[in-house]
Amino acid sequence: MMLTGWWYRIVSGAGVVVLAAIAVLIANLQVLQTLFTTYVPLFWRLEPVALTGRGLYVAIAVTAAVTAGCLTPLFKPRPRRILDIIELAHKRVLVAGSVLATLGFFNYTYRLPRATLVMTVGLLFVAIPLWFVVIRHSPGRDPDRAVVVGDDPDIIDAVLEAADPSVVGYVAPAHVLGVRHGSKAIATDGAGRFDGIKNLGGLSRLDEVIVAYDVDTALLAFEAPDRGEFFGALDTCYEHGVTAKVHRQHADSVLASGFGSEELVDVELEPWDTLDHIAKRAFDVAFAGIGLLIAAPFVAGIALAIKLDDGGSILYGQERTATFGDTFQVYKFRSMVGNTEDVEPMADEENPYITDVGQWLRRTHLDEIPQLYSILIGDMSVVGPRAVWTDEEVELDAVTDDWRKRWFVKPGLTGLAQINDASSTDPDAKLRYDIEYIRRQSFWFDLKIVTRQLWKVAVDVVVTLRNR
Repeated sequence: MMLTGWWYRIVSGAGVVVLAAIAVLIANLQVLQTLFTTYVPLFWRLEPVALTGRGLYVAIAVTAAVTAGCLTPLFKPRPRRILDIIELAHKRVLVAGSVLATLGFFNYTYRLPRATLVMTVGLLFVAIPLWFVVIRHSPGRDPDRAVVVGDDPDIIDAVLEAADPSVVGYVAPAHVLGVRHGSKAIATDGAGRFDGIKNLGGLSRLDEVIVAYDVDTALLAFEAPDRGEFFGALDTCYEHGVTAKVHRQHADSVLASGFGSEELVDVELEPWDTLDHIAKRAFDVAFAGIGLLIAAPFVAGIALAIKLDDGGSILYGQERTATFGDTFQVYKFRSMVGNTEDVEPMADEENPYITDVGQWLRRTHLDEIPQLYSILIGDMSVVGPRAVWTDEEVELDAVTDDWRKRWFVKPGLTGLAQINDASSTDPDAKLRYDIEYIRRQSFWFDLKIVTRQLWKVAVDVVVTLRNR
């Protein structure tokens, strides 16, 4: 039986600790220290220092602890390709090396000699990826065991008809407790049956079910999941190396592969690494905070200009769609007459409702300043699909296939669609860019998008000032 769950975590974590200890011991050998600092370019100036006694034990313990801590995401038996394993392992080893160097800089007690640190990181850079490639998750002896996860009887019917694997049962969210669909019960107390398929309990038991039944595939059959339910189920699947699939006919709101002739298609939305989440949120807070400080001197002038222009309100609030169809209130400096911001979207040059000040605010993007507050409190992100007005969302969803696939990430101030000038007036193009962003999203991809957006803003400001 393959390693799953906690067995995989224990084995992978123990291997990392052992490899870290061995790397320090090898790097600490006097002969290797001398050869390294004598013959390896760029490191000739390093002093060969071999630790002994308590200093060596502390170095081993600290290195093992830091390395294991930085590699924690790899302790989950997720189904990854070999190159993906190597890339993630290399990134984490470099993070561990940076932490060790920083720790030694601030506290000499835990300092690894520079030559030892460099050699240790170099050894781990090779050994750690090899270790995770060797123990990488692979299908067990019976790779055709599946569990249905969801609450929609119609979708469950379709999934069961299309499923090749042996379906061991289903789990459902707690909110459907006691709900019935015709003659089919969807109770979550473990006593019900659905069309002859065993009820294995509520969604909170998915982790236990995957381990107990050696599940290889999860067949998602949600009607309208909230973000916590969907990503909770998806994250549990990835923790155990379980493939998540949906029925092709019911994949309109799920980011799926869509290729081939199979009725069941793979869900391609992988949960973000914890460090990526932290980095993105930290970037959002830093960007919004710095942006608000820089913009503060201009806010009073903008407010005064809006008041003098037509005497109306300074800010305009509108309900927009967020992740999984939730809504939030977004604010902008008012750029149109009265409440006409809610009219059908059109190009600025064709819009007769935009005020004189509003034209200038839009061209310089200064009307977006209040959205920095939405980013700061977590309603939005700096980068993501553009938040759409809720009434407009209904219309776009009706005329554009797969529109709801944009709901998997927070709406953003800028994004791939925004920097390519794709707006709601061309929903198909906007959707293509938004889905491409969701598939490619990463912290570094966000930085590239922000850089391009800042450049576009700078150009627009210069052009606007020249044309005054």
